[in-house]
Amino acid sequence: MTTPNGFTRRQIFRTSAAVGGAIAAAPLLGACGSGKASTKHSGVADTNTVKSVVPTYKPTTAVTADIPSVPGVNGAASDPGFLTFPANPTKSVTGPVGSGGSYQAVTPLWGSVPPPGNSYYAAVNKAIGATLTDSPSDGTNYATMLATRFASGNIPDWLDVPGWNVSSIQNFAEGVDKYFKDLTPFLAGDKVLDYPNLAAIPTGGWQAGVWNGKLYGIPLWTSAANFPGLIYYRADIFKAAGIDPSSITSADKLKALGPELTDKSKGQYAFDDLTYYLYQVFNVPFSNAHTGWKRDSSGKLINGYETPEYLEFLSFANSLATSGWVHPDALAGDNSKAKNRFWAGKTVITADGTGAWNKSDKQSGTAANPGYERQGFKLFSFDGSKPALALYPAAGMFSYLNKKLSDDQVKELLRIANFLAAPFGTQEYLIARYGTEGVTYKMTASGPILTDEGNKVVNDTLDQLANCQAVSFNAGEDQMTKDYAAWQADAVQHAYKPMFYAMNITEPSDTAKATTALEAVVTDVRMGRKSVKDYQAALATWQNSAGNTLRTFYEGVAKQYGTGD
Repeated sequence: MTTPNGFTRRQIFRTSAAVGGAIAAAPLLGACGSGKASTKHSGVADTNTVKSVVPTYKPTTAVTADIPSVPGVNGAASDPGFLTFPANPTKSVTGPVGSGGSYQAVTPLWGSVPPPGNSYYAAVNKAIGATLTDSPSDGTNYATMLATRFASGNIPDWLDVPGWNVSSIQNFAEGVDKYFKDLTPFLAGDKVLDYPNLAAIPTGGWQAGVWNGKLYGIPLWTSAANFPGLIYYRADIFKAAGIDPSSITSADKLKALGPELTDKSKGQYAFDDLTYYLYQVFNVPFSNAHTGWKRDSSGKLINGYETPEYLEFLSFANSLATSGWVHPDALAGDNSKAKNRFWAGKTVITADGTGAWNKSDKQSGTAANPGYERQGFKLFSFDGSKPALALYPAAGMFSYLNKKLSDDQVKELLRIANFLAAPFGTQEYLIARYGTEGVTYKMTASGPILTDEGNKVVNDTLDQLANCQAVSFNAGEDQMTKDYAAWQADAVQHAYKPMFYAMNITEPSDTAKATTALEAVVTDVRMGRKSVKDYQAALATWQNSAGNTLRTFYEGVAKQYGTGD
């Protein structure tokens, strides 16, 4: 995927072994749907039903992390960290995998499409004993492709559907039942123990794969510390300026860095566009990159747009935008070059997904500036009080099997999924992610490295059908892995699950236009082009045309299904 600032999935996951939370803006709550707000709740299931259909969790014992997962609160836990690739990879799969079947798959790809029948695909097919043919589709236009397939009913045997594309598919919740195989009879509860690597995927990853009370989706990149992202700073510039990052414990203290770190004669600005990562600073209710819901002191359900915290967030963002301390290109809305600005030291403080903090980022940064060092601020709240950070659903991408497949075919594909989901550091992981040693990768002291051939043919395709729990690994960059693990270990102590967490709710379609219009005003206020008063006027319009409808809709969801964990 490409994160909001243009970082590719390949850079994130190949070099960082699926750093948790890299998918920073992956809404699972569909904005397109049908039916009246007060009566139609497509896709939703109550908490007890979800618990009855998700697989049993049984952690793997195949590998031991150098930095163990740290438990947090509200079900959060940091991702395991590895400083080296295990010297003697163990096997995690016993017995035959495939039984000679032939299957077509479609996954998104952000990069060059590898030639069909290449050495990597051949190695995986030989290992699984089946023919799995993936036809990658351009990730940038993947939503359009999905919508076309759903409209025509042209569904492959195995299909990846990113959560953030769900809202682009008309009546997706109904389409799930129509086109995809119900995996409940195969994986629910202890049934998953027939597939140990799938059982090692944390329970939270499966939750958002439940639609209409049945399990359909196989979760990808599952992390029990799935946060949207954080605010980063150039540690090398901070050190040169004598700034202690631990002193930044409130919004005012963050803003006070503006004049100290801005030097327009050098083209250096303190801030890039911090966008919605300021939500966490001001504790704005949000869920899956949208404003979320909460109850006020009277018990009324209110949207994040309507909270005092949102006004404080907007006022702060507006004051930054008009201060002269934000890079002009950021104010112009050019997020595609945000990483380049950060690497070059044109901005000192930026915001991005957690997946931006990895070895590939350092390589790009040091190419622009030899002293480059990215670090992340520990969580802080706007007024210095105890911070809070909303969890995203533990997985943001899911793969689905075609409903027309026979039960025997489903079992064969689940065995293949079990192979592809092999834990980091195992023999199967090496084959599934890298292919054949000496052909597409070579093993070094730091871990597997793609060869020239591997760089041509190995891509993030098959690991978008099934993969293991997210881990943190940056070959040869131990301190980076330790720093990120420490940030996560702190962050999970402040985690909370927002209302309607990981519930697959299809919102009434007639509210989408009004929300889009309100977001346009929000952008103008954040960028200093409009005032907070303009937002308040737009909010009143939104409440009348969408907000009150949505309030009634979500009250109906809460009454019928609850509000999630």
